[in-house]
Amino acid sequence: MEPINKVKSVITPLDRTNVDTDQIISKEFLRRIERTGFGKYLFYHWRFDAEGNERKDFVLNDQRFKDSKVLVAHENFGCGSSREHAPWSILDYGFNVVIAPSFADIFYNNCMKNGLLPIRLAVDEVEQILEKGKHAPYSVQVNLEEQTVTTEDGENYSFSIDPYYKQMLLNGWDEIELTFQYEDKIKAYEDKQKQLV
Repeated sequence: MEPINKVKSVITPLDRTNVDTDQIISKEFLRRIERTGFGKYLFYHWRFDAEGNERKDFVLNDQRFKDSKVLVAHENFGCGSSREHAPWSILDYGFNVVIAPSFADIFYNNCMKNGLLPIRLAVDEVEQILEKGKHAPYSVQVNLEEQTVTTEDGENYSFSIDPYYKQMLLNGWDEIELTFQYEDKIKAYEDKQKQLV
């Protein structure tokens, strides 16, 4: 995983509530076994019509948000099934951060384990960011170390995160790499166990 700390970007304002994992990555695209290559299918049925043409009214097809690293949505983002492909597709598309008032628990944990930072802000804070981002390109800076989101017009919002996940994201560790940080202690324990046999 890539380390994540400071992310400064125009937001992509996804003005939708209860975005479920089947909308994030539809079931017909779950045939790959790699974690990459899913970005082109992100929100596929919202991005494209039945003939595969881009829908001009969908935010991901708006060139103003082409290089955005921060996705912002309403409550209950990532609800539905527990598919890990959902954060994979968001990451593969190019987002590093998702901001919403609330997330489905399994989706939230899957994000953390795959290097995608989900940030919970208060409803009114998210609404302010979304409202400004819907009308014109609007930037925020995320600082994971300080646990803040700072808007381009100076608003500063704080968010909480489990220290365990914060350490993983700052260092770019998955759970296997985190285990390797205790390799000396594991070896010492195993050596001690051998002496007891």
